[in-house]
Amino acid sequence: MFTIKTARTHELDDSRRAAICALCTAAHEEDFGTLFTFLPPDGLHFLGYLDDQLIGHAVVTTRWLQHNDQPLMRTAYIDAVSTLPAVQHRGYGSALMREVARVIADDFEIACLETGKEGFYHQVGWQTWRGALGGRSPDGLIPTPDQKGIMILRLPRTPDLDLDGRLTIEQSPARIW
Repeated sequence: MFTIKTARTHELDDSRRAAICALCTAAHEEDFGTLFTFLPPDGLHFLGYLDDQLIGHAVVTTRWLQHNDQPLMRTAYIDAVSTLPAVQHRGYGSALMREVARVIADDFEIACLETGKEGFYHQVGWQTWRGALGGRSPDGLIPTPDQKGIMILRLPRTPDLDLDGRLTIEQSPARIW
């Protein structure tokens, strides 16, 4: 039986953190051992279990997108989306992402993520950003012309957006996107 549970970063003990890092490392074939050094305490983790085994994960943190010169949008930024390789292509990842969308719909204006697997996200309602991308810092705009794979999910409160317009996000200590 597949179930999805949620937990805040600060609620996860060392063993659950290690299990999440191992899952993400297996799914992405890159080391996710430092994942929790980049997440705020209030990050919301979606944990997908097949019986008692952790097979899926995504985490939502709050960031701020801006479309052209419109007001900032409270953004559910999705990271570390992972499905255990042995159970991929069985609908578990899609179910997890649909649950993420359902839970965040009332608290955020838009959702955003970065991926190299746009086809997966298209099937669950995400759209690829086609326009200019950049970061915002105290010193001004930081163009990111080589950035690829930025996707958005429109939520009930998402304003009208032109996918060919400019989209910026605040620069975080570790990255822009």
